[in-house]
Amino acid sequence: MKKILTLSLLAAIYISCEQKKETTPVTEKVDYAVFGDSISSENALSNTEMMEKFATLKEGDTLEVKFKSGINEVCQKKGCWMTLGLADEKEAFVKFKDYGFFVPKNAQDKEVIVNGKAFVSVESVDVLKHYAKDAGKSQAAIDSITEPKVTYSFMADGVLIAK
Repeated sequence: MKKILTLSLLAAIYISCEQKKETTPVTEKVDYAVFGDSISSENALSNTEMMEKFATLKEGDTLEVKFKSGINEVCQKKGCWMTLGLADEKEAFVKFKDYGFFVPKNAQDKEVIVNGKAFVSVESVDVLKHYAKDAGKSQAAIDSITEPKVTYSFMADGVLIAK
């Protein structure tokens, strides 16, 4: 009788351990290199949400925000600016606060989180040509710039780039 009771108890314990365990989703932890001020990766807007924010801004407005995107292009002279992808094939042009830090010139196509001020600006033809020259564009591409451009701009005080 003791053996039956013991076996029944062990069977009950085994069955209770075999109950389906709830699994929590595993979030992949991304390791970031920090440039400028130290910021966290939490609560960053997506590039689509950021495009919606830019769409509401008028020239002269600013918005303190943090968002996540991919790096499309980096200044090949010093790493003093970069462009980030937004929704609808638009881009945000990012500079760094007080020219106080730069990003690696080989950071193109990496995931990035930027924190700072978003604003809309109108870039003159001369400034656009200067940026094209910094990016290593051909003289024909530089000469093709003939009109000012509305730019979605960002002044970053902190940047995280995925390693």
